[in-house]
Amino acid sequence: MSGCIIFIQKDLHIDEVQQEVLVGCLSFISLLGSLAAGRTSDAIGRKRTIGLAAAIFQAGAAVMALAPSFAALMAGRLLAGIGIGFGLMVAPVYISEISPAALRGSLASLPEIFISFGILLGYVSNLAFAGLPDHVNWRVMLAAGILPSISVAYVLTVIPESPRWLVMQGRTGEARAVLLTVTETEGEAQERLAEIEESARVTSAGKAVWREIMRPSPVVRRMMLAGLGVQFFQQATGIDALVYYSPTIFRDAGIATEGHLLAATVAVGLSKTIFIVIAILLVDRVGRKPLLLISTVGITACLAVLAATLSLLSRGALPGGAAIALAILTVCGFVAFFSVGIGPINMVLSSEIYPLRLRAQAVGLGLAVNRLTSGAVAMSFLSICRAVSVAGAFTAFAAVSALSVAFVHWFVPETSGKTLEEIELLFGDAGGSGGEVEVELGDGEHLVHER
Repeated sequence: MSGCIIFIQKDLHIDEVQQEVLVGCLSFISLLGSLAAGRTSDAIGRKRTIGLAAAIFQAGAAVMALAPSFAALMAGRLLAGIGIGFGLMVAPVYISEISPAALRGSLASLPEIFISFGILLGYVSNLAFAGLPDHVNWRVMLAAGILPSISVAYVLTVIPESPRWLVMQGRTGEARAVLLTVTETEGEAQERLAEIEESARVTSAGKAVWREIMRPSPVVRRMMLAGLGVQFFQQATGIDALVYYSPTIFRDAGIATEGHLLAATVAVGLSKTIFIVIAILLVDRVGRKPLLLISTVGITACLAVLAATLSLLSRGALPGGAAIALAILTVCGFVAFFSVGIGPINMVLSSEIYPLRLRAQAVGLGLAVNRLTSGAVAMSFLSICRAVSVAGAFTAFAAVSALSVAFVHWFVPETSGKTLEEIELLFGDAGGSGGEVEVELGDGEHLVHER
């Protein structure tokens, strides 16, 4: 959309407010999809929900590509947003539930790497089709998004259903068969099945899911704080402002032509994709928390330098060439640090820290927070820039990012190498004993509890 919006503005003659609404509404409407996906995936299964997400998104993309007016374009954008909300919630849940503990972090990061790759392809399509007539080019750019999602139809004929969902439905035999295909030995499959069945027994005796989430125990409250907090900070630091409005940022830094603006956005997409591959290679080796700390510190530094660069340029204290180079470097640095940590790891954490009985709804709620924050940033960015300048906007993002460093340090535990059932113990309730519980967060197989 970052490149499309340049040509949509010319073709449909939309104003700045309409641009913000068009860009930001997707995030807001996708939160409804995220919330609905939790209950839907519990009712019809993770696998079928993945297919439903792809179908809804394809319909929305087709409506946008054929839209004769701003109203029709908005209708397609809203429909696509619902599909995105479903997909963002169910994909990481499915992956975490079918993956062994040793590989779960890397595999749960795959949705983020393909999102980044899709963003890169979007930037490339912006550049490739920009030379077409203004009433055609943006339609082709949007229609191109339909093609990758068609592959989901084939994938659904190959992948199994989540074994955890099957156990929740009382289909233990089918769950055992699935586990035998994704584990190395029958003993390992039986051990994982026993863990899932134990979690399911706790679930059957527990409170209603949404009641437990809305009135959480101290243990669940700590889980929710960590999960929702990381989801909030991922978007509150301004990543979607860069993704959606990078041409605006680069124009403010001094890049004038549309071709050069779109070429600079391709560099941003390439940087995002490369570094998220690095994150996948490191997430199960280095751990979640170290990468989160590196990521948030790096993002804070890049945002501060970008804000200073734009501020100095506006006062004539920095040469134009140097400002352009620094702007491109810091924006690419921002997305690199984002992609190596908080970008993919927020969903890894969200899909693994909650107990089975709460997982689908809690992940959906986290994504709702994420999408709401994303929409607020995307829908207000141009107005904020007009009020306090682009430099002022990124100064605010830098301050929020600094808070995210402290949040990760104090509230996010290390979960690498733990089974989903063991992770529940990391948030063990200290309130009942009257004393503080310290949990050893090392990479060993077993957790050590000390009072």
